[in-house]
Amino acid sequence: MDLLPVNGTALAADARALATVRAISARHGFDYTDDAAVTVLLAERRQALAAEQRRPAATLGILALMAGPLLPCAVPMVPALTDHLFAALGAAGCLFVVGVAMVVHVRVRWKRALTDGPLAGYREVLGVARAHGIPLTHVPAWLEGRSSTGGGKGAAPIPTYTAVGPLPDEPLPGTAPLVEAPPGAAPFRAADARATAPVAVPPKPEAVSAYETMADVGGWHDETGCLLMLAGACGAMWAATSDEPGAYGALLLVPLAVYIWLVGRRQGREKERLREAALAYVREVAAAQAAGAKVPELSPKLRELAETQHD
Repeated sequence: MDLLPVNGTALAADARALATVRAISARHGFDYTDDAAVTVLLAERRQALAAEQRRPAATLGILALMAGPLLPCAVPMVPALTDHLFAALGAAGCLFVVGVAMVVHVRVRWKRALTDGPLAGYREVLGVARAHGIPLTHVPAWLEGRSSTGGGKGAAPIPTYTAVGPLPDEPLPGTAPLVEAPPGAAPFRAADARATAPVAVPPKPEAVSAYETMADVGGWHDETGCLLMLAGACGAMWAATSDEPGAYGALLLVPLAVYIWLVGRRQGREKERLREAALAYVREVAAAQAAGAKVPELSPKLRELAETQHD
C-alpha cells in the first residue's frame, strides 16, 4: 500500500508551494514531485532505518546495560564472587559503559540515516505543504523518528514554517512566488503531466465510518468472562467444602460469563468485517492518489490502519 503523505498533483495545485518544492528539489538533487521516485525513496529509507535498529550492536548494547546493574546484585548469591567483590564491581561498571557506548553508536547511525540525504528534504517539502494549507494524508511515525505507537515529538519532526494565505484567483501586481526556482532548473514531470480532469477521491462508505467509531470499542469481554467463570467456580468449591449451600448461587455467574463471551465474539467478528472494509477503502484512496487525486487527511484510525500495513 503506497499511500504518500502528499502527491505531486496536490503540490502542483499551488504555484507558490510548487516553486518552493522545486527549489528544495534542486538543492537535494531529487524530484519530490515524482510520486514513483518518492515511493521508492520512502520504502528504501524505511527498510534502512529498520535494519539499523536490528543491528547486533543494538542487542548487545541493551544486554550489557541490563547485565551491568544486575551483576552486583548477583555477588551475594555466588560465594565464589564474594572474595572478588571489587573485580565484580569493576566488571559491572565496564559492562555498563560498553553498553552505553554501543547503544549511543547505534542511535547515532540511526539518526544519521534518518536526517541525511533526500529524506531530510522530503520533510521540508511536507512542512511547505502544511504552510500552504495542503493537507497531508498521513505522516508515518518512522518518518519523524517517532515510536511505532506514534507518540512523542520524534527525532526529526517535520519543520514548521509560517502559514501562507490562500492562493488568490489572479496574481496581484508586483507579487512573486514564495521561493523562486533556480535558473536553469530542469522541469519536473508531476508538475506538467497531470493537466487532465482531476481524479475524484472515492467517497467514504458507511462501513468505514462505523469502523472509525467502534475501532476501540470492546476488548474487555474475554477478561470479564474469565473473572466471572473463576468467581463461579470458587463459589461452588466453597459451597462444597463448607456449610454454606447458598454459595452454589455463584454458579449463576457461569452462564453470564458464557453470554459475555458470545457477545464479545460477535462484536469481534463485526469489527473484523468493518476493518476489512476500512482497509479496502484505504487501498482505494491509495489508488486514487497514485492516479493523481488530491487526497485529504485521513482520520486517526485510518492512519493507524495504513501504518500497520507496512509493519
